[in-house]
Amino acid sequence: MEGRRVIGLAARDESGHLSPYSFTLRKTGPEDVVLKVLYCGVDHTDLHQMRSEIFPINYPLVPGHEVVGEVVELGSEAKKFKLGDKVGVGCMISSCGKCMACESNSEQYCSERILTYGGTNKDGTPTQGGFSSAMVVHQKFVVKIPEKLAPEQAAPLLCAGVTAYSPLKQFYNPDKAIKAEILGLGGVGHLGVLIAKAMGHHVTVISSSENKRVEALEQLGADAFLVSSNAAEMEGAANSLDYILDTVPALHPLGPYISLLKVAGKLIFVGVATKPLCFNTEHLLLGTKSLTGSFIGSMEETQEILDFWSEKALTSMIEVVKADYINKAFEKMERNEVRYRFVLDVAGSNLE
Repeated sequence: MEGRRVIGLAARDESGHLSPYSFTLRKTGPEDVVLKVLYCGVDHTDLHQMRSEIFPINYPLVPGHEVVGEVVELGSEAKKFKLGDKVGVGCMISSCGKCMACESNSEQYCSERILTYGGTNKDGTPTQGGFSSAMVVHQKFVVKIPEKLAPEQAAPLLCAGVTAYSPLKQFYNPDKAIKAEILGLGGVGHLGVLIAKAMGHHVTVISSSENKRVEALEQLGADAFLVSSNAAEMEGAANSLDYILDTVPALHPLGPYISLLKVAGKLIFVGVATKPLCFNTEHLLLGTKSLTGSFIGSMEETQEILDFWSEKALTSMIEVVKADYINKAFEKMERNEVRYRFVLDVAGSNLE
């Protein structure tokens, strides 16, 4: 099947400014799914990638890795879905399928994984993301959107949601009281609060200012709120937490947060900081505390978070925008003015 011509929004250089871009999808293979893109989440990582801040980018680059679409074509051996199904695509579109990571359903750690955009398909063509009218993806890297879950609500779960869900699964124990903290109340952070609460955890949100106290406690249902610059509040919470989910995608100190952990507590990094973070080893030694990281989630976990969200009847806090607003949306995201996730209405926009 010949590749189809599509229109997307692409960055042409490190300014990251998006403008219309016409390109051809790779040919549809026997196990591929072709989807008409309906919505795509707007992620902070998109901004880093568009500006070539994580690794060098070959432009033009069409971002977007929280993609919700409708199946419009299937390869001859693609039996997992049917035409008209609502489906999702996250951060990956391929892996080797045979390494230890792939065989243990942890394909996000495969050294040969191919990212949704900014990479290279196996046929040599560049991968382009969900800020486009259509995509072609192998069925293994496509998930089913539950019928009860609105497609625009599903979009942020495909990266931000599974990024929080994957490391929090280890603490999902209805028989044990878990004290959690979410550091950073952005796209991933607000979903982390909702997920942790739905798992029955006692959730504290920590922020650098009072600005989000009401939102955290009243809108997201957090149990407590800490201001990191308030020494008395921080001291009062010392040695009290089982884990901290660190979602901050910027330079920040670690010592004050490590001090909040219980013995054997974990500080889990899911935010991509573009500069090295520092800490004193004594902060870890005095309490067998640990620093660990988690990268998105597996395809299995991506399906799990969608089903979990539908089962618990949770609601993401999103703002749906059209293509003509996308550059402004990224500006607002950078200023931390979005509450809490922009979702691009691709099908409802004029991309040209």
